[in-house]
Amino acid sequence: MTAYDVARRLPAIPELHALCRALGVLDVVLDPGSEDRYHLYDSAWAPGEQLASMRDGAGNEYSVVFTAAGAYVRGFDHESPMSPYATDDEKAWPGVLDSVPDVFRQCVEEPAFSDALGMPFVTVCLWRENGDTVWRHGDIAFPEEGDDGADWMFALLTDGTPEAFQDWAQDYYEMPVDLAAVRHVLTGRPLTEAVVMALNPATTLTAVADEVAATGHPVR
Repeated sequence: MTAYDVARRLPAIPELHALCRALGVLDVVLDPGSEDRYHLYDSAWAPGEQLASMRDGAGNEYSVVFTAAGAYVRGFDHESPMSPYATDDEKAWPGVLDSVPDVFRQCVEEPAFSDALGMPFVTVCLWRENGDTVWRHGDIAFPEEGDDGADWMFALLTDGTPEAFQDWAQDYYEMPVDLAAVRHVLTGRPLTEAVVMALNPATTLTAVADEVAATGHPVR
């Protein structure tokens, strides 16, 4: 599965927005106090913009920027043959960024998504303006020896079910994860003490309330 497949399977912007926020909230509760969470959500990343991100600690990452114009998605699989560091000219793979519209060009050039020399960390790029009915991508000739990493990077965003997150979280955190509590958060209902305790008995609503509130998710 490549960016082409992910584009067909990603939810529309409002649903993706809600899902990304919920993933950030779930990781706050499951990994309280951590500075290296897998999923993050920043509701005040920049004026008029919100940022969902993933970092796996092994050099792979994605960002979803929600702007007034729509949403911009970029991913970076550091082992992909499409990595700028794997190409002869050390540039983004042809077609990945070439067609990004002007309303998202600042995201392409965002220093947080690039190295010290301005090289974008990118093997996957998608975008969708508010008036679009589909996610868009560039015209890309994928290498025969591999792909862009989109299949595994965006698996939780293209599936989006409580069961998918539960399976992932139990493997990642190596502990039981309550499915009903996951479903509660993914449906956008306010976070409560009971839900926090069901997800992670080692923390409390008071301990995580400020970070959860910073995502914009309701807390009760």
